[in-house]
Amino acid sequence: MSHHLLLVLHLIGACIWVGGHLVLSVGILPEVYKKKDISILLNFEKKYEKIGMPALLIMLITGVWMAYQFGVPVQDWFQFKNPMETAISIKIILLLATLAFALSAQIRVIPHLSYQNLNLMTFHIISVTILSLLFLITGTYLRYGGVNF
Repeated sequence: MSHHLLLVLHLIGACIWVGGHLVLSVGILPEVYKKKDISILLNFEKKYEKIGMPALLIMLITGVWMAYQFGVPVQDWFQFKNPMETAISIKIILLLATLAFALSAQIRVIPHLSYQNLNLMTFHIISVTILSLLFLITGTYLRYGGVNF
């Protein structure tokens, strides 16, 4: 598959992922707090999960594929030997952190979610939104040859 097509698919996934989390953070959460109604959050999550999770999967597949095209195979991840490898490794670290928050939310928070413990869910949502933006920013560095420290 061409690099350009992989990039387009990756960017569509990123639009869905980052956009959905921004809508959740700045649109849905304030409404939940204002109305004191967590069903608004749960309804959004239920609808968004149907496109958000496939978008994340597409980004994962296309990201790994592009990493190989950039000459950074899995055995070179987390070596931080060159700028391209560093950028890819940072994106993988961000992915792992995102997955940790997602698992925590699904296992620990959502099953017991109420208005009284909404702050914990808010922390998870804001954290994943920030991680998503960092994903996006780090990805822009790949256009310029990676991350130089």
